Amino acid sequence: MSLEKVEKSSGTRHKARECALQMLFASDLVHNDCETLVASYWNELGDTAIDDKTREFANRLACGTLKNVEAIDELIRTRAQHWRIERMAIVDRNVLRLAVFEFLHQDTPNGVAINEALEVARRFSTYEATQFINGILDAIRLDIEGDGAAPDVQEKSQASSI
Repeated sequence: MSLEKVEKSSGTRHKARECALQMLFASDLVHNDCETLVASYWNELGDTAIDDKTREFANRLACGTLKNVEAIDELIRTRAQHWRIERMAIVDRNVLRLAVFEFLHQDTPNGVAINEALEVARRFSTYEATQFINGILDAIRLDIEGDGAAPDVQEKSQASSI
């Protein structure tokens, strides 16, 4: 695979994560089911240069996150000390949700999922938020990789996976 293809593939997945975050943000506001949310998002976005592969990955991330949101939120709660999920900024909690979904259900290495989450957070949130997000995601990553408290939540999440 050439470097150009790797960069394009990485850019495609990054764009898909941004689209998925926007869908999750909208879901927090309107509480639509996944199919309605996805259709509405792409309809609103209009005819863009986003290819089918990017759309498919974005849809899988957004819908998978929504279908597993209770287990994902429980995992975030275990590491977001002194923060209730409902009190977090909408962007920040959905960046966290998206990354945790990738930890549990995608082939993306956890370090890459964290880096991507931070890149998306830098674009859509604040510098302080990236530090907050990084701390929580790193703690969750350590739980998952170190067989800490996270596997119980992971098992629940896998039972309801897409």
